[in-house]
Amino acid sequence: MSDVTSILGAVERGETAAAEELLPLVYEELRKLAGQKMAREPAGHTLQATALVHEAYLRLVGQESQAWENSRHFFSAAAEAMRRILVERARRKGRIRHGGQWQQVSLEDIEVAIESEGDTVLFVHEALEKLALKDPVCAELIKLRYFAGVSNVQAAAMLGLSDRTAKRDWAYARAWLAEALREQSDA
Repeated sequence: MSDVTSILGAVERGETAAAEELLPLVYEELRKLAGQKMAREPAGHTLQATALVHEAYLRLVGQESQAWENSRHFFSAAAEAMRRILVERARRKGRIRHGGQWQQVSLEDIEVAIESEGDTVLFVHEALEKLALKDPVCAELIKLRYFAGVSNVQAAAMLGLSDRTAKRDWAYARAWLAEALREQSDA
């Protein structure tokens, strides 16, 4: 990952050729993370993992004032960018001009009533905002695990935590998030 860190430094300094070198190094990892998240999307969704990676990458590299400390910081920012893209997409789908609360339903599935994935993403986003105020490390762990789809071991390495601490924080964060989502659905 030291190659990624050095290229990130070059991107930060404004070297345009460095951005072209960065994409091949991080693309497969970002594509894998996006694919894991997109696997949770309902059938018939229009956003593909490749589009999610490209949008997140453009947001990350296209920013004028960026300062990447290391590859962990970059992948954390990528997870955050993917989260924001999915939240924006869920909000956009919830707007009246995009059908509001109406959902396209197959006649074969007419008997089953399910909560849309978009609502879940919005609930998780709102809960994460609250958790970040209370425990930023746990909020970051949720972002990496839920939105970027990384394993607990990978998230621990990215956050500079021991595996045991990451497991403990993950258990706490999941319990806290489940309670927050339960309160949100009751409201």
